[in-house]
Amino acid sequence: MKIKATVCQLRNTPDDFAADWEALAAHVQAERSDLVLLPEMAFAPWFAVARQFDPVVWLAAVAAHDAWMQQLGDLAPATVVGTRPADLRGARRNQGFAWSARRGYRAVHEKYYLPDEDGFWEASWYGRGDGSFAPFDCGPAIAGMQICTELWFTQHARAYGQAGAHLLLVPRATPLETLDKWLAGGRAAAVIAGAFALSSNPLSRPTELANLGGQGWIIDPDGVVLARTSAEQPFATATLDLGAAERAKRTYPRYVRD
Repeated sequence: MKIKATVCQLRNTPDDFAADWEALAAHVQAERSDLVLLPEMAFAPWFAVARQFDPVVWLAAVAAHDAWMQQLGDLAPATVVGTRPADLRGARRNQGFAWSARRGYRAVHEKYYLPDEDGFWEASWYGRGDGSFAPFDCGPAIAGMQICTELWFTQHARAYGQAGAHLLLVPRATPLETLDKWLAGGRAAAVIAGAFALSSNPLSRPTELANLGGQGWIIDPDGVVLARTSAEQPFATATLDLGAAERAKRTYPRYVRD
């Protein structure tokens, strides 16, 4: 079984984002994508750049994501995966989701590992999720989600691989100066899991403290980079052979027992 998957870099200001979304929808339709991975909390400017929590800014980000959820059909029939700010169980969370025209919106993960430093004051803005890293289905593929910082906790990549995941989905918001480090992390996670690793990242204006750097990527189960986004090519699509991920589970180092 093969699927076509799309990753992207989307500009992080409202007017720019709307233009990029229209172009992304056209790309997805032209490529006949089965899966689209969005950046972390893509539908509002990156608010964790401020250290002090602001309830007005939080509510505006939640409202922006609520509104853009109504536009996910622009990417149909693809399954769309991303994250959003959400108020859950009386607490603020970064919630991963999967959406399809057939099944609607599904919550699939809550970000658990939260940085708290200049430009990325996430632990100051919302709390840890429930700690579950459960695989979920994306059409014919089994997927695992590691939101941004969670990529570095590689025990979850191994556990996803052992659970049969074909895909590691890594929506992130990371700065320009660390792009090489994140690509290296994605390659390692793909090898650890024996799965395709996919990531999308926002692109912010250079004057912002977070300086989000774009560069989405698709990596095969042996760590080979299949596609990357850039300023010239903000969307990238690749055909993924799910059987390759299944076969990878039987090869080194995946077969080695814990």
